Amino acid sequence: MARYEFRLPDIGEGIAEAEIVAWHVAVGDEVNEDQQLADMMTDKATVELESPVSGRVVQLAGDVGDQIPIGSTLVVLETADGVAAAEAQPEEMPMGDGATEITPELAEAVPSADVEPEDRRATGERRTGADERRDGDRGQDDRRQGEWRAEPAARPEPKTEARVLASPAVRARARDLGIDLNQVQYSGDRIRHSDLDAYLLYNGGGVRPGGARRQAKDEDVKVVGLRRRIAENMQEAKRRIPHFTYVEEVNVTALEQTRAMMNQDRGSNPKLTMLPFLITAMCRTLPDFPMINARYDDDANVIHRSGAVHMGMATQTDSGLSVAVIRNAEGRDVWGLAAEIARLAEATRTGKATREELSGSTITISSLGPMGGIVSTPVINRPEVAIIAVNKVKETPIVESGQIKVAKMMNLSISCDHRVVDGWDAASFMQELKKILEAPLRLLA
Repeated sequence: MARYEFRLPDIGEGIAEAEIVAWHVAVGDEVNEDQQLADMMTDKATVELESPVSGRVVQLAGDVGDQIPIGSTLVVLETADGVAAAEAQPEEMPMGDGATEITPELAEAVPSADVEPEDRRATGERRTGADERRDGDRGQDDRRQGEWRAEPAARPEPKTEARVLASPAVRARARDLGIDLNQVQYSGDRIRHSDLDAYLLYNGGGVRPGGARRQAKDEDVKVVGLRRRIAENMQEAKRRIPHFTYVEEVNVTALEQTRAMMNQDRGSNPKLTMLPFLITAMCRTLPDFPMINARYDDDANVIHRSGAVHMGMATQTDSGLSVAVIRNAEGRDVWGLAAEIARLAEATRTGKATREELSGSTITISSLGPMGGIVSTPVINRPEVAIIAVNKVKETPIVESGQIKVAKMMNLSISCDHRVVDGWDAASFMQELKKILEAPLRLLA
């Protein structure tokens, strides 16, 4: 038997450490090569780490929520084939500007920290008895210094759902519901909460075998990963920024008719939602209101007004809310915006968005679609100074030229940083935005 040290690879340029957001193994588990070990998070990207060898878990580097330095040992495995830990520091992973999912192919092409036996034979490197003894001494020293936790545990059977792709939140919910993920049908690249909902609907309507409905239970949920980052960012935004919110009502009857007509003749273009039209209208309006398309460095007391519109798009993921960025949105038409919205939303939800795609926005738009409610008061995405929230489209009786008509109405909410944007400026911006949205020909000209 030999000890194999799997070290945390460089999962992003300039990153010194990463947070453990989920363990998929425990001490005593038998794991197979390419089996998922842990989910690590840096900035807003989550990386799934897989085991390069088969073996039994004997040590884990920390608990969920702990920060682990790049290059330090994450998991120690006891292997039966003589694979031992490498002495060298981990090689840097060529992962670009952002974190991407570590696939078995990538793990084989660029080993994270340790060199496998085949690689040693190719390079002429061989492990000696002294090497093995030195590794054993190092492991004993680590344990004496309290750097590792190795809790005694029975060896459970390997998890049957290890190869099914799903986020930690989805896996936890499935376990709570007693659902075998291998039995869940899904589209796309992984199982999502909606797939669990569909499974419950068509397999007893949420009723457990025996007819008893699931009893809710008390639980304590540790705030880690993206949820902790969201909490910290929102708290800092509310602490530093004096918010005010202005709401305007917009008649989108003509715009909805135009959208329906364009979708009928779209050909191979993506289906148009309301969002590309709203972003186009904002890009037309913002040049006259540069104080709104800006970022406030309140530490340096400097306001950076942006000529380009880098539109932040709030996107809901299984782990929480992320903001993907449409670069130079002012240079795209509605079809181009629709394609970029779809691409970024998919990349963000699957954890494949790069750091550049998740940072640098100058203003943000947030939409909950049909669930948008009547009105909302969005929190500004600091250091931006404004955010717009889209509320749902609703058929409403209105009075026009003395006649009662039914129109499709939609409320738009804008929250602004009152240190930078005055109420008059916010109201004027929304009035101009309303004029463009209510006249689709002006919008598309």
